[in-house]
Amino acid sequence: MYFLVGMKVKLTGYTPDPEKHIASAARVCYLSEAKTPDADEKLIAHLINMGHESVLEHSCATFDVSGVSRALTHQLVRHRIASFSQQSQRYVDELGFEYVTPPSLEGEAREVFMEAMEGAREKYERLRNLGVPKEDARFVLPNACETRITVTMNFRELRHFIKLRSHKSAQWEIRELAQKMLDRLIVIAPKVFEDLRV
Repeated sequence: MYFLVGMKVKLTGYTPDPEKHIASAARVCYLSEAKTPDADEKLIAHLINMGHESVLEHSCATFDVSGVSRALTHQLVRHRIASFSQQSQRYVDELGFEYVTPPSLEGEAREVFMEAMEGAREKYERLRNLGVPKEDARFVLPNACETRITVTMNFRELRHFIKLRSHKSAQWEIRELAQKMLDRLIVIAPKVFEDLRV
């Protein structure tokens, strides 16, 4: 199954009034008293412009991500200043697993790929039918295997993630994830994320 369009990214939680929260934390550093929404926006823009992003760590967001490959999640979990909970192949039976097909595969290349996916499905099922535990049968599963992951990052790390993973040199699937996360973040904290629009 082809999941490029089917990737789902849901913002499931975030710090209430995140920009106000960040501005409040920043005012501790500067003993500043101005507390209007306009002053908050100017302060946040100034902090980001000056590279003083540590105050962004006081706000965070949580996303539920599905319809992505394990290849994507292997890249995602390299961002160490984050929390992750991923669908387990040790406990979840992957019989009939779905998979993500790279968009570059066309014609014969796509056929070869689909054959490999069906072969992995068959081998996994055969191992399970032979009594092999899920935790061992999973060794035949491909990186293309569809998975689900919950991700929580503070806003500073989210800015870093989006800058790095939305770059044209990043892999197509994680670029799409970075863009979808950014689209949701701009709604809740425009002053923190609007400069990252691609």
